[in-house]
Amino acid sequence: MSTRRISSVCHVGNIAIGGDNPIRIQSMATVDTNDTEGCVAQAKRIIDAGGELVRFTTQGTREAENMKNISTRLKADGYPQPLVADVHFTAHTADVAALYCEKVRINPGNYVDPGRKFKHLEYTDEEYQQELKKIEARLVPFINICKEHHTAVRIGVNHGSLSDRIMSRYGDTPEGIVESCMEFLRIFRREQFDDVVISIKASNTVVMVTTVRLLVKTMDAEDMHYPLHLGVTEAGEGEDGRIKSAVGIGALLTEGIGDTIRVSLSEEPEAEIPVARQLVSLTPECSLLRQKAEASINDDTITLDVDAPDWETLQLKASMAVGALLIDHKAHQLVLRCEQYSHEQLTALADAILQAARIKFTKTEYISCPGCGRTLYNLQETIARIKAATSHLAGLKIGIMGCIVNGPGEMADADYGYVGAGRGKISLYRGKECVMKNIPEEEAVERLLELIEATTGDTSATLPEGRE
Repeated sequence: MSTRRISSVCHVGNIAIGGDNPIRIQSMATVDTNDTEGCVAQAKRIIDAGGELVRFTTQGTREAENMKNISTRLKADGYPQPLVADVHFTAHTADVAALYCEKVRINPGNYVDPGRKFKHLEYTDEEYQQELKKIEARLVPFINICKEHHTAVRIGVNHGSLSDRIMSRYGDTPEGIVESCMEFLRIFRREQFDDVVISIKASNTVVMVTTVRLLVKTMDAEDMHYPLHLGVTEAGEGEDGRIKSAVGIGALLTEGIGDTIRVSLSEEPEAEIPVARQLVSLTPECSLLRQKAEASINDDTITLDVDAPDWETLQLKASMAVGALLIDHKAHQLVLRCEQYSHEQLTALADAILQAARIKFTKTEYISCPGCGRTLYNLQETIARIKAATSHLAGLKIGIMGCIVNGPGEMADADYGYVGAGRGKISLYRGKECVMKNIPEEEAVERLLELIEATTGDTSATLPEGRE
């Protein structure tokens, strides 16, 4: 069984992340951060389910300032758990949030660099260094605020929101994702600020695992040992979301990597907590199962015997045990054996795990975000409608995103995308290209199906009877 990676400790309010501390479980609120009552109620549900940190989107200073009211209410009601502000695009918002939250997440892809436009930019080495100096000039004042108020920081890199600057120099590569993080991390170290957690997330499990491994090697080479937050972003919902999360997060946990996790499901946020807690509790057993699975490989096939008290535990255990082996292409076929379940059930589960590991696609792939305060439509209802109309289109990849923060980027791997563009407005994508802008929400699902039909010629991608 692998030993856990040794990391430094990040102090976040009344808890510590990293070192010898337990792996911490967290989730993110989905209500508008200006809605104090709704945020307090949802945070309580997350904490009551076992969440140890709660994150809130903070689009601007108004939301950041309301974090003070949310925090005051929760603490008065006996909920002292740390709150995290999630900041994109406006660096000043992070300065404000640092006054009121125990932790602030910033995204290197859009903290100083402009939002991603998929444009190739040319820089001389001198010009590139000037861009890095711009980051330092903006970041140091924020670090000083965090020092003064004992506010921790998460440097949260998303594959879907890498800047055009990084993409132009490094391409869409793990090296580029890691460098996006390291540019910021080196500044934090120079400023002697250590209450930092790192996350690198992607909806693609192979990208996520490969990049986190590279980050660990890169940090080790520079004598950095910051704690790591793990997650597969836009994992989806239901069984597929759980399997994809278990494949990606589990691959790293069974290697001893990870100090805090979030399972990003397109469901109510408190539903994420039991799944995350189970991944943590299963890690020792799955580390041993992973060794047995590797030893079983024969003729490009993993054969795994799994015992589990219920179906969801079986899904998680099998996914965690074989995730890294499939991601590393140690085998390309999977046979699961468990006495309680039929051959058909186990074959379907094996196929779902192979799809989550990007080995073989046997059904439609949905890349759907978990929702947050930025979400611009009813995410769960929309996912259900799109799934009902397209679930037969095996191998097709459809991105369903609540807003533009990671939308076009995380959907770069998708064939089609459905993205919240404004309140009641949807934009549709074919690959990276936006082909229809600001469609009224009530028309958008039907227009998406028309787009799929026009491109694929599949006339069966239609709304189910009685749903218009």
